[in-house]
Amino acid sequence: MSFTLVLVPPASEETRAWPERLVQAVPGIDVLVPQGLEDVAAALGRADAAYGALTPELLAAADRLRWLQAPQAGPPPGFYHPSLVRHPVQVTNMRDTYTDHVAAHTLALVLALARQIPRYVREQSAAHWAPDWSDGAVVALGEARALVVGTGAVGAETGRLLAAFGSRVDGVDARVTTPPPGFARIAAPDRLDEVLGEADIVIVTVPHTPRTEGLFDAGRFAAMKRGACLVNVGRGPTVRLDDLVAALDTGRLRGAALDVMEREPLPAGHPLWHHPRALITPHVAGAGPHAAERRFEVLVENAQRFAAGRPLINVVDKAQWF
Repeated sequence: MSFTLVLVPPASEETRAWPERLVQAVPGIDVLVPQGLEDVAAALGRADAAYGALTPELLAAADRLRWLQAPQAGPPPGFYHPSLVRHPVQVTNMRDTYTDHVAAHTLALVLALARQIPRYVREQSAAHWAPDWSDGAVVALGEARALVVGTGAVGAETGRLLAAFGSRVDGVDARVTTPPPGFARIAAPDRLDEVLGEADIVIVTVPHTPRTEGLFDAGRFAAMKRGACLVNVGRGPTVRLDDLVAALDTGRLRGAALDVMEREPLPAGHPLWHHPRALITPHVAGAGPHAAERRFEVLVENAQRFAAGRPLINVVDKAQWF
């Protein structure tokens, strides 16, 4: 089947070669690359499919649109606006394109917290020799219980890696019911508060959805085991930063490592930047080789499926944003 796909601007270095490659890989595809806003609206009026983000105004111009490929695994807030949720267009995302990178970064954050690496980095910057040989100096992963909140591709791989260190790994997920390799059990979301109190390490990988926004707030931190660690590599709005700072200040939590923030970039004056119990990385868990090529492969796979009238991969429940 012939169809027209629009690459919605802004263009990036990685997408400039995509039109020619798409034409070679997908028989019958016509790829439009508009430049200005007026050109985008005109192109969308002819489009059966699009790659990028569509505002309500642009979506209104897309009379024929049947498929929208999101450029990210978890698009930024506002991508799933009410008009898009109501629209019959099918949306797919880029999930499972960064699984290995994010899981490796997550383990780095866990190990850093478990071995007091942030503290020793601060001591190094002050040229201060301050070894800590106390019994509570480290979290022994071979004796620890970990809870992975969100056991999709990233969460499942993170749990598998943690299990290799000897940790008991449990999960919480709204869709997954069978424990992935390395997991002892999977609990439903309504049991989150119950299982939180058992975990020494809580790893958050869930996407930002209407249900997960503010999932970890003062009440959730109070439900966690005293002295536990929190790691968030999912989406920033799932963790209330003010409540997290309070939990760290009081010693309720041993430490927190965040790759994603409720506000990005994290404001320069925010207390987490210099908090002795916090480790911050600037939303780079997905960094690694081959990311651009993996995104292109998802786009090509779905374009080929669309042309052949076959089911698409990575289909999103628009009302749930994932």
